[in-house]
Amino acid sequence: MIRVFKAGEVSLSEILARTEDKRDVAGTVAAILADVRQNGDAALRRYTKELDHAEPEEIEVPASRLEQALADLDPELRAVLEAAADNIRAFHSRQIRNNFVISEKNGVILGQKITPIQRVALYIPGGTAAYPSTVLMNCIPAKLAGCAEIVMVSPPTCRGDVNPVILAAARLAGVDRVFRCGGAQAIAALACGTETVPRADKIVGPGNAFVAEAKRQVYGQVGIDVIAGPSEILVVADGASDPRHVAADLLSQAEHDGNAGAVLITDSQALAEAVSGELERQLVLLPREEIARASIETNGKIILTGTIPEAIAIANALAPEHLELCLDNPFDYLDQVKNAGSIFMGRYCPEALGDYFAGPNHTLPTSGAARYASPLSVDDFIKKSQFTYYTGPALSAVSGKIAAFARQEGLEGHARSVLSRFEEEAQA
Repeated sequence: MIRVFKAGEVSLSEILARTEDKRDVAGTVAAILADVRQNGDAALRRYTKELDHAEPEEIEVPASRLEQALADLDPELRAVLEAAADNIRAFHSRQIRNNFVISEKNGVILGQKITPIQRVALYIPGGTAAYPSTVLMNCIPAKLAGCAEIVMVSPPTCRGDVNPVILAAARLAGVDRVFRCGGAQAIAALACGTETVPRADKIVGPGNAFVAEAKRQVYGQVGIDVIAGPSEILVVADGASDPRHVAADLLSQAEHDGNAGAVLITDSQALAEAVSGELERQLVLLPREEIARASIETNGKIILTGTIPEAIAIANALAPEHLELCLDNPFDYLDQVKNAGSIFMGRYCPEALGDYFAGPNHTLPTSGAARYASPLSVDDFIKKSQFTYYTGPALSAVSGKIAAFARQEGLEGHARSVLSRFEEEAQA
């Protein structure tokens, strides 16, 4: 049964509390990283056998296998993937940045240069579920950014191959190379390189606690997107909302993971009671009932507030990954939302729409990181460099100001690096 809180009767800290993974994975991950760094492909094969119970003939998936997977894909599913890819491409193409140059009349030129990251790696989960949507969401922005090479890792099935739908999505999205490996060992391979797996410049994509910890530990050797926590949804709904729809939306995230969070904040006691009952009715209909029930009972919350603005204030404090505004006039409240990864507006915009089809990215900040982080975008696959050009007269005109600033900070060498260029002129 989901827990119900009344705002004002419990502390904000109790409302905001998130259940944390209690496993101590850091030591295990550190040992895996060291092993792969030292033993390369041999370590990868060993972990694949031990943890994934698979022994693929080759670590890399041949390009012909991707072609075949796409050719064998159910035509209706292929049409859906292609339509989703078009939507994702259309949305993210608006994020493409351009170089700029500022030319001053006094001999000064300033600018910004955009350079795509050369080799990016996508981590695509396997295990209990396969997510071709994540392939599209991670690969398409990288392609739009102009990355020279996009590689992908994904855990193999017990038969030794990557899920064929994942391979089809990779071919459709434009992934260049695919490798049969997962877990912390795959992150290690991408961070340091092995005989088969090339070293990446940046790793993106979600994974379990071991993958997240591995990304944390290799950050600095390579770039990463975010440290992903369990998925979460927060629904702000008023009394006119249909409890069946609200409950279904909460369960759409609860079925991901027993540690996932599903929260409803409402100003309606009647809706709160109806949603609680609907959750129990709908849970037994889910194939992943055990996982969803663990999520609802551990991290599920219904929070009663006096008003919708009060509900949104609590939502801002929670900074959820997914925020649904199940209201007739959601745009009236949009400016009040300060912290959310992706916002779903109105009564006909379930979070699942964003997971698969609408176009905005579904790789989002979790665990309250929406206070300072953003969804995956084209920006994650580029670097911005600055450039500066001054003529001699232009530098001379400001040399005294620079030297004064440097000396105020106690950095005489900085001052002299500027003034030395004009010493001969001063002596003459």
